Amino acid sequence: MRGKHVLGLEYFSPEEIQLVLSTAKEMKTIIHRDIKKVPTLRGKSIVTVFYEPSTRTRTSFETAGKYLGADVVNITAGTSSIVKGESLRDTLLTVEAMGFDAIVMRHKQEGAAEYATKVVNHPVIINAGDGAHAHPSQGLLNLFTLLEHKGHLEGLKVAVLGDILHSRVARSDIWGMRKMGIELHFAGPKTLLPRFLSEEPGIVIHDRIEDAIRDADAIEVLRIQLERQKAGLFPSNREYARIFGINNERLALAKDDVLILHPGPMNKGLEISPYVAYGNNSAIQEQVQNGVAVRMALLTLVLTGGKQA
Repeated sequence: MRGKHVLGLEYFSPEEIQLVLSTAKEMKTIIHRDIKKVPTLRGKSIVTVFYEPSTRTRTSFETAGKYLGADVVNITAGTSSIVKGESLRDTLLTVEAMGFDAIVMRHKQEGAAEYATKVVNHPVIINAGDGAHAHPSQGLLNLFTLLEHKGHLEGLKVAVLGDILHSRVARSDIWGMRKMGIELHFAGPKTLLPRFLSEEPGIVIHDRIEDAIRDADAIEVLRIQLERQKAGLFPSNREYARIFGINNERLALAKDDVLILHPGPMNKGLEISPYVAYGNNSAIQEQVQNGVAVRMALLTLVLTGGKQA
């Protein structure tokens, strides 16, 4: 995987996904050490370029790079020449000229990461989210969390609930989870279920979330992306929570050891109740830690091929 751009899980083979997950398992041991520093990426330089706000993804990529010994620089839209009107192309050419080995980028426009691969020649591009298209590292950390808890991936039933229309995480789940043999069940308001889902093999669509989560091994609750939505996609927040929110009563329909996932940040009381978010079945905070391990694995594999891991 050395030199491979990370644009979306549609470009990953099942073997490559498994390689990332097995590498992440080794990387997670570094996070638990007293001294969280290894020389794997010593001499490498990484820049994060974020055109949208982020806490978990940007910080975890930065942390991953530093744990591996790389030099990491952060660029955000609000504190750079982007606010002066600098184009994406010029920003990319600028950071390439500075000699960075990898560019981790988030952009509101779908396809921005792929466009970046056509602008720069040397740096590896890692897509940290491009509009509603893809968020590959989040899809991988979801798989890693499932694998750690369940011991296997093939044959699992995963229910994905909520705002699928605007979710890049859902699209990465579709590619990654199906390749690993997971059965996907989607549910949410019809206005938030994209039409392409009905044409995809290995996906079951439900009108009621109760049917989707019944006997599920895991439930991924998606954030209602109010900042991306147009008005009128559902009557009100209260109505959404009543019909489509995951709560204690609905959780009882799934398996006793069902795993609750959420990409964050959470709208507690809307798509998920506080009881479920912080309950015994929740792996939401563990996902954050696993995100660091998975991003350590990605950086190692694309920058060194894993030979120094």
